[in-house]
Amino acid sequence: MAIIEIAGLRKDYRVYQKKEGLRAALAGLFHREYRTVEAVRGIDLTVEQGEFVAFLGPNGAGKTTTLKLLSGVITPTSGTATVMGHVPWNRDNAYRRRFALVMGQKNQLWWDLPAQESFRLHQQIYRISADDFDRTRDELTDLLDVRKLLGQPVRELSLGERMKMELIAALLHSPDVLFLDEPTIGLDVVAQHNVQTFLKHYQQFRKITILLTSHYMKDVAALCRRVVIISHGEIIYDGSLTGIIDRFSTDKIVTLLFGDGRLPDDLSQYGEELERMPPKVRLRVPRSAVAKMLAQVLADHTLEDVGVEDPPLEEVIADAFAQRPAAAAEPVVAER
Repeated sequence: MAIIEIAGLRKDYRVYQKKEGLRAALAGLFHREYRTVEAVRGIDLTVEQGEFVAFLGPNGAGKTTTLKLLSGVITPTSGTATVMGHVPWNRDNAYRRRFALVMGQKNQLWWDLPAQESFRLHQQIYRISADDFDRTRDELTDLLDVRKLLGQPVRELSLGERMKMELIAALLHSPDVLFLDEPTIGLDVVAQHNVQTFLKHYQQFRKITILLTSHYMKDVAALCRRVVIISHGEIIYDGSLTGIIDRFSTDKIVTLLFGDGRLPDDLSQYGEELERMPPKVRLRVPRSAVAKMLAQVLADHTLEDVGVEDPPLEEVIADAFAQRPAAAAEPVVAER
């Protein structure tokens, strides 16, 4: 069952071009120049119930704009979208009670008050019964191990602790859809892992639909089976995480451990040298040439060990981000 359905969704912004200098500023009072920024350029996307989907792209690609459209914060220039049958920008109360939006760079809690006071406000906003509120709050605070921090002012919490409180506030009304925009931004490794573990457990237990944007590939690898990549406002890939490497990477990383304890002076005939750690070397080799290259090395030298692996996921994702939609192939259909 499709929970999110998007067709031809587009969002343009008209941006004033202010020129430098006092004279230009005065002239701008009478004549202004504008340019159109295409934040989202007619995307199509369907997300099924219970999916945990990563929505990736470089800064300015249109990720956050799309989440704002789906949460009804802004309205589109054209196109359609429905979430659980609701048009988000109609801002129906029935829809508002069924989704939540968490933005890593925005704070929804009262800064000078303890988080528990903000939770009580959310209880009133969403009209959560006392029993349901107490049960859900206790469940979430135990899962995130923050019960002892509920009475502490939010401004005194660490960044990781604040993000846990933000997640609790967003989930108190038990939404069916959760939009997460950079939830682990700025967090240390331990805090990232704690948030990842919680989200994975909660999603599997509650079967809610989650759309996640993140620049941390560890978030994506730990949580999401399906990945959507947006570049210059258009979707260029929709498929599995492993499929990204097959689609966008043309090379392999080959590690050679030479048996005689010495490295040949010139390795350029075998591939691009990435790292030299005698008697070991790492080379970048085109995928189609790996077998031929290994045969040549084995014929020329004695090897103790050979390793062949894909390039780091971050590197492949960066290459995917660099592609313009017009030059990219048709998006791959996601594996179900």
